Amino acid sequence: MGQGNYSQAAHAALVADRASASRTEVFTQRGCHPLMNPKGLKVRESRDSDDHPNSLGIVFALDVTGSMGDIPQSLATRELPTFMALLNAVGVADPQLLFMAIGDATSDQAPLQVGQFESTAELMDQWLTWSYLEGGGGGSGEESYELAFYMVAQHTDMDCWVKRRKKGYLFITGDELPYPAVSRHQIGSLVGDTLDADVPIAEAIAAAAETYHVFFLIPDLGRRGRCEKRWRDLLGDHVICMEEPGDACAVAAAIVGLTEHAIADIDALVATLDANTIAPQRVSAIVRALRPYADLLDPNAATRMHVPAAGTPAAPSAWWKRMFA
Repeated sequence: MGQGNYSQAAHAALVADRASASRTEVFTQRGCHPLMNPKGLKVRESRDSDDHPNSLGIVFALDVTGSMGDIPQSLATRELPTFMALLNAVGVADPQLLFMAIGDATSDQAPLQVGQFESTAELMDQWLTWSYLEGGGGGSGEESYELAFYMVAQHTDMDCWVKRRKKGYLFITGDELPYPAVSRHQIGSLVGDTLDADVPIAEAIAAAAETYHVFFLIPDLGRRGRCEKRWRDLLGDHVICMEEPGDACAVAAAIVGLTEHAIADIDALVATLDANTIAPQRVSAIVRALRPYADLLDPNAATRMHVPAAGTPAAPSAWWKRMFA
């Protein structure tokens, strides 16, 4: 997937038309869209093409439980064109976006929904708004984020990695803890894969991190206390505590720019945000959220980045194999 050209003007017009629409008017699915149902899914592909010779796979795994609907809505009604504009501004020429929706597999009807990698505004928007914002969650303080790591590790294939050994990006949004392991029973019922045993979340993360830069975005400072410590144990410096859910797109784009060294430092980030008409108060909040990560991106800091918890395996164990190979 990933064919077709992106139009900033068309995308801006698309979201502007629904800027004042309610969440239920934008997200009209009342169950998992059949094409986002992962049951039987083999692989989602991000491929180079004549139009996109340097594709870069980017996955947004959006928490769609009751407390987390703000981010999908802001993407669909305002912010996704900003994400694309910022990537373009820093020279990321061929991004291909895939949207995934995450709920709670112990209680929700549609805890895992998976779109396709796309390059055009219309198709990105289609998969985003096909997401079913179930608004559930089990009340245990955990959501099934571990499913996102499993799916990108087992069921995506990207030319950026296969051809160029350039990792893609996985951004998970959320405000709760992950479950401690990928449940083999849930994977069997939701995806149809057969696992011999549950997969500890650290191993699922290690598998995903082989081909993706993985980040967890916490929507605001009020909710960081629920989950930040556990996520830092798992992802180290790749946990970003934002101040406003609506900053998710700008923060994610800035992470790509910083990680790709297309944005040299915080000063360059501020200039990029200013040039793309991000309001000054938002620029300040985005910089505060990203400064710890940006400060690590110096030539001597590589060994300190993405520091896993003690006991976290450096590589996935024997469960890891691509089932679609």
